[in-house]
Amino acid sequence: MKRTILAVMSVAATFAVTSPAFADEALAKAKNCMACHAVDKKVVGPAYKDVAKKYAGDAKAADMLATKVIKGGAGVWGPVPMPANAQVNEAESKKLVAWVLSLK
Repeated sequence: MKRTILAVMSVAATFAVTSPAFADEALAKAKNCMACHAVDKKVVGPAYKDVAKKYAGDAKAADMLATKVIKGGAGVWGPVPMPANAQVNEAESKKLVAWVLSLK
C-alpha cells in the first residue's frame, strides 16, 4: 500500500514539475485572467509566453509583475491599460506570475 501511494505521489510530482503550462492555468482561468490573456497569443493583453520572454533573467520581474496583477498598470504593452484585479490576493498573484514566467 505504501509503495502504491509513493508511486502515485512520484508520478504527480513529476507531472507538476515537467508540465508547468498546466501548473496554474486553472487559477488563471478561475481569476478571469484568460479573458484578456492567452498562453501563446495576444488577446487584449500580451501572450503569457511573450511576458515570460520579455522578463527572462530579470530578478525583479516577479515582484513587479505580482504587484501589477493586483494593482493594474499601463504603457508597457501598448495603450490598453491592465485593470486592477481585486479578486486576486498576494499569494495567488505570486503563484500566477511564477507560472507565467516559467512558460517557454
